[in-house]
Amino acid sequence: MRQGNSIPLKSVIGICLLIACGCGREGRDKKPGDGAANPFAMSGAADAHPKSAGRDVQPSTNCSLFRDVHESANLRHVYQNGERGRALLMETTGGGAGWLDIDSDGHWDLYLNQGGDSTAAADVPQPNDALFRNRGDGTFDDVTALAGIVELRFSQGVAIGDFDNDGFDDIYVTNLGRNTLFHNRGDGTFCDVTGHAGVGDDRWSASAAWADLDLDGDLDLYVCNYCVYDPHNPRECRSEKGEPRICHPGEIPPWPDQCYFSQGDGTFVGETESRGLVDSGGRGLGVAVADFNNDGLPDILVTNDTTANFYFVNLGGGRFEERAAVDGCATDFNGNTMANMGVSVNDLDNDGNLDAYITHFHMESDTLYRNYGPAGFRDESAVMGLRALTMDRLAFGVVMADFNQDGRMDVFTACGHIENSPGYPYYRMSPQLFAFDGRRWNDCSDCGGDYFRGKYVGRAVAACDYDEDGDLDLVVAQENDPAALLRNESQRGHWLKFFMRGRESNRRGIGCRISLRAGSVTYTQELCGGTSYACTHQPSLVFGLGPWNQPCQVTVRWPSGRTQSLESVAVDRTVVLDEEQARLAPDSRPATQTERSAGKRERQKEGT
Repeated sequence: MRQGNSIPLKSVIGICLLIACGCGREGRDKKPGDGAANPFAMSGAADAHPKSAGRDVQPSTNCSLFRDVHESANLRHVYQNGERGRALLMETTGGGAGWLDIDSDGHWDLYLNQGGDSTAAADVPQPNDALFRNRGDGTFDDVTALAGIVELRFSQGVAIGDFDNDGFDDIYVTNLGRNTLFHNRGDGTFCDVTGHAGVGDDRWSASAAWADLDLDGDLDLYVCNYCVYDPHNPRECRSEKGEPRICHPGEIPPWPDQCYFSQGDGTFVGETESRGLVDSGGRGLGVAVADFNNDGLPDILVTNDTTANFYFVNLGGGRFEERAAVDGCATDFNGNTMANMGVSVNDLDNDGNLDAYITHFHMESDTLYRNYGPAGFRDESAVMGLRALTMDRLAFGVVMADFNQDGRMDVFTACGHIENSPGYPYYRMSPQLFAFDGRRWNDCSDCGGDYFRGKYVGRAVAACDYDEDGDLDLVVAQENDPAALLRNESQRGHWLKFFMRGRESNRRGIGCRISLRAGSVTYTQELCGGTSYACTHQPSLVFGLGPWNQPCQVTVRWPSGRTQSLESVAVDRTVVLDEEQARLAPDSRPATQTERSAGKRERQKEGT
């Protein structure tokens, strides 16, 4: 983030976990396939979606359509950023969201962060983060107290991941100060296991991402850290007129990021530099974990504020090399560093390479890094029309997906400035909605619905098919305004939606890649770790097929190296993929548990 007018810059498993949180076996022994309402109950099946059966599917118009239904859905939550005219830096970044299925009933629930007054004395009550349970009828209940969630710190983001592979989603909350890991007991309640797990980073963290970075079957955790900042004794920054202003991040020392590697027993070890994840002066805000170079290994793209991005290429064995400058995604086309915020990943041009869309500061424009495989990335924002469309916005959260399922990508960005001084004219901003026509991006905000006519201070954007009709809906966290629940009401084409159930791979299948062939077109998606900003999406992959209504061929590559093929999958349905039905690829063999444990002992012996 840059200050608006002052300084331009170009340039557990195991008994120990049970003891740690007092979790009994009741609920935790329940398997996600036990209930008929569970989407995993028919693993490997391809069944018509219950809420889309009989629904007319038509070729979509170019524009997606959303309607904010948070009131009728009983989703009432306001992120309080604590601003009191003091122009404190941490007032500008908060507001995360994470989708999860608390109890494996197949209905997707929602965790929302809360801020408060970060300068208040320790004995002053602060607002709690919130957990909402999806009733399955389009409405939500606030179950924060019932679930045992107590998080009173100044929260920033949410990362959802089943870190112990027990079939129940766990919650990691990033804060200004100590982060928190809530373990899901499996009975609708959670317990704080941060100390036992060893992931309580006490710096200022923004986004975080769960992913299996060393491909040993369990999830590791990458945490983006921001600036060294004490709200009780903040650096004072003033405008040319002597008025308080938000400090430029370059005026504040950066915190290095942290990466925690799972030990397989519910505990983690911070191994950042020893793994090659060398953070030199970055101020991390966004992170995406995906196989960008198509070698079967998860890479890490980190968006840094006012400094060059990081692109950590996986060398195997959970070791990395930073190659952002070499591979073309460190700066913009002209070599300028930018205020990089959120990031979304998808295959824009159906060439099998994952491209990256990154949001930026006011008067910088968003960036589309097109992935050319071995040739690396190239900033093609200008030639695709993005510069002209995004220069007047400051965007954070972003989702690149096919919202209207016409077979081409769309982009949604949440916008809002960070300069909150009284009377600043650009503080609140309208969100943006773009559609790709195969060559250029087109602004569809005017026909996207009434929500796009309002102005907000938008931060996280998290995607989920919360109403189970086969298309992606959005939740947008907004500072000092109610979180928006945007139900997708687009006229749309045909589609396919996939959930994954890992066996040798992590339970939710983070890192799974699906190639779907519909006639002469092959679509590729990967279930990435992280993405957007300070949030977690529903762990599903949704493909828009446009007018194609014939069966599709589907190929799945699991993180373990196993692959599976479905030769004739009918459209307009949800498919649950089970790794148990995958075969071992001839040139790949997943490590056995003995080999994984031996590898971890060897790394510990080497001090890595």
